[in-house]
Amino acid sequence: MARAGLTADRVTIAGAELADEVGLDQVTMSQLARRLGVKDASLYTHVRGLEDLRGRIALLAAEEKTVRIAEATAGRAGKDALVAFADAWREYAHKHPGRYMATQTPIRIDPELAAKAAGPRRAVELTYGVLRGYGLTEPDLTDAVRLLRSTFHGFVALEAAGGFAHERSPQQTWVRALDALHILLEHWPPSRKGDSA
Repeated sequence: MARAGLTADRVTIAGAELADEVGLDQVTMSQLARRLGVKDASLYTHVRGLEDLRGRIALLAAEEKTVRIAEATAGRAGKDALVAFADAWREYAHKHPGRYMATQTPIRIDPELAAKAAGPRRAVELTYGVLRGYGLTEPDLTDAVRLLRSTFHGFVALEAAGGFAHERSPQQTWVRALDALHILLEHWPPSRKGDSA
């Protein structure tokens, strides 16, 4: 019998906490059931299975990360907004590694849940808002979004894996990388002939 008060949201949050502790790929329904003090079968009343759980964790994480980025960038523009955005992204990845990975991993998400979720849409709006402050338009906006995501995710993934063994601190490199991104965005190269969105 399911524990009283068990809901899809409680199962998702418990799954997200477990993902942060053991890694998203290591989460199982059995582990989650033990954590919640219920039988495995009880979970299926609230989530359809592991893939559904991961999709729900991804949506939860997207919402949480977006809220943090929105708070950090509110009222800021240009380099100030870029740095606040990047720092909030990195901080979320450090604090919630399992949840963060769910936002960076291709996961099939229930279309009905995805349609109701504001986090992913708001994340795109925030990113484009920061980049419009640099005067970018399509197709440059899309290219710049991909550059930022690649830079931020690449950095935090390498950092989490212990990939920065040099004596210079990753924080110093992070600051300089953001300086370089700011300069690049201010001097974005013109689109090539025939380039289109």
